[in-house]
Amino acid sequence: MSEIINKVAASGLVTIDLESMYPAGQRSVIDIREQLWMELALKEKDFREWIKTNDWERYRGHFVAVTCSNDAIIPNWAYMLVASALSGVARKVVFGSVDQLETAIFSELIAALPGEEYADKRLVIKGCSDLPVPVSAYVELVAKLQPVAKSIMFGEPCSTVPVFKRT
Repeated sequence: MSEIINKVAASGLVTIDLESMYPAGQRSVIDIREQLWMELALKEKDFREWIKTNDWERYRGHFVAVTCSNDAIIPNWAYMLVASALSGVARKVVFGSVDQLETAIFSELIAALPGEEYADKRLVIKGCSDLPVPVSAYVELVAKLQPVAKSIMFGEPCSTVPVFKRT
C-alpha cells in the first residue's frame, strides 16, 4: 500500500485569505440628511449644535461611513466636522457608503502587507468568503504582489484560476 501524498501541501503554494484579515468591529453609517433643514439645506448654526450635543461615544471603536442620502448640496466642512467629532472615538471614518468604508479598510490592510514576504512565491488568493471582502481588495492585492510573486492564482489550492505567471 503506497503512502498518500498531499500534493497541495507539497506544492509550495502560499494561500492568502483576505477574509482572515477582515477586522472585527461594528460598521456604522452617519447620514447627515437628518440634520438638513426641510431635507434641502444645512444650517450651520443648527448643525454645529448637533455636533456639540450628539453622543459620539456610541461610535467608540466603530468603523464609520459618513454620508448624505439626500440630493442636497452639503459643504465639505460639514463632513469635516463629523470626522473631527469622531476623532479619537471611531476606529476609522470615511466619506461614503459602507461599501466605500470596506474598500478603505482593505486598502489600508493591503498597503501594510510586507510584499517582500511573497517574493518569488507561488500565491493562491483564496476566493470564497462569508464576510464582505470588496472586489477592490483582490485588485489591489494583485497590483501589490505581482511585481514580486512568481505566480498568482485565484480560488482554492485544489482548484485555481491562473491570474499571473512570471515568464
